[in-house]
Amino acid sequence: MTPKEVLEFAQKNDARQVDLRFTDLPGLSHHVSYPINKLDESSFEEGYGFDGSSIRGWAVINESDMLMLPDPGTAFMDPFAETPTLVMLADVVDPITRQHYERDPRWIARKAEMYLASSGVADTAYFGAEAEFFIFDNVRFDQNEHCGFYFIDAEEGRWNSGREKDNLGYRPRYKEGYFPVPPTDHYQDLRSEMVQTMLEVGLNIECHHHEVATGGQAEIDQRFDTLVKSADNMMLYKYVVRNVAYRYGKSVTFMPKPIFGDNGSGMHVHQSLWKAGKPLFAGDGYAGMSQLSLWYIGGLLRHARALSAIIAPTTNSYKRLVPGYEAPVSLAYSRRNRSAACRIPMYSASPRARRVEFRPPDPSANPYLAFAALLMAGLDGILNKIDPGEPLDKDIYDLSPEEMKSVPSMPASLEEALDCLENDHAFLLKGDVVTEELLESYVNYKRKNEADAVRLRPHPYEFALYYDI
Repeated sequence: MTPKEVLEFAQKNDARQVDLRFTDLPGLSHHVSYPINKLDESSFEEGYGFDGSSIRGWAVINESDMLMLPDPGTAFMDPFAETPTLVMLADVVDPITRQHYERDPRWIARKAEMYLASSGVADTAYFGAEAEFFIFDNVRFDQNEHCGFYFIDAEEGRWNSGREKDNLGYRPRYKEGYFPVPPTDHYQDLRSEMVQTMLEVGLNIECHHHEVATGGQAEIDQRFDTLVKSADNMMLYKYVVRNVAYRYGKSVTFMPKPIFGDNGSGMHVHQSLWKAGKPLFAGDGYAGMSQLSLWYIGGLLRHARALSAIIAPTTNSYKRLVPGYEAPVSLAYSRRNRSAACRIPMYSASPRARRVEFRPPDPSANPYLAFAALLMAGLDGILNKIDPGEPLDKDIYDLSPEEMKSVPSMPASLEEALDCLENDHAFLLKGDVVTEELLESYVNYKRKNEADAVRLRPHPYEFALYYDI
């Protein structure tokens, strides 16, 4: 929509409020609302002011004034607001220079798209991400100087033996929750309402189903889109999922590994490049792929350890990235093989369906940063003709120790991932897509507020191991 069309859309839907949203570096949405009479055509150029110093990882207090510019192409009516509310995403700019703010994740994603176009390799990058999540009935947690705990309750789990009501016995076993019909699948109706709400706000949904783990683990698949639009859609997807669950008295988490001994939640990211309306990943090479696509895979694998700090950006991410839980830790590529980091789906022989699926990411990632970083790694592979090596079509988890020595792996911790990013980030700096200053701030924030904060605290299991030592 154009600004004029947005105003007509708001009037048609009797909007009383306008809600503007943007995303911080860690990947959480923020918003501010105004009476609808504060929105006119000039608002799309003049913007709305806010304090950038109060946003995690953003401006210092002496440079805190920022502007939000509404993007008219993102407008929709909020399906959860009691007061009719028009929602738009906003781009963040400096009020003095009117330049885009370099720490705005959406701007970083846009720059990645511009760099792709300027490279001459392709004009469009398509991304399709599959973000899994858990549905809990109750979650409690606390952490202070003398106490640290969490407690999860879910009607579908086997670990809710204290529940006296509605314990009817139908529940999936650990790691056996894939595709059961109701009543073992407790959340068919809940997911269906999530899907219907997503369709109402403009998302293109392909299917939904129960995932492998217990605890109501679910997946709702969106159709692929361009890089920035796909990241926009992922933020809206999370908003809808959380709020529909909240209406039902449930709590959703995109935390990668909330349940010990069961599968974690991934965000497998399907990627392809196109030029002048033609797919560039189809060819006569391995698995029907082009040489260009194999170089793209080479870039993903070459930089995967550095990417991990962005696409698996939490300490909890590395509880998921361990062998035996369908999480890809080995940096190899293969057709069909889900134990490889890069998988080439074989559902269709159509050249338009040729793509690579990168499996290490999880849904705690900021989609704008994650998709931009993946594109930059793949492009680096193409521009430098990085050979991905031979495919690995065996089950990687069944390889012998000798065979595994030749297969590199993902980092084992956030600390290691941040080290890798510090040592390998030149590919992200091309085209000024990411700046050195931003990367330094990102790494420092993650070390101080997450990696060190977790490392310095006693773990509850340490009491079980060592209290009587």
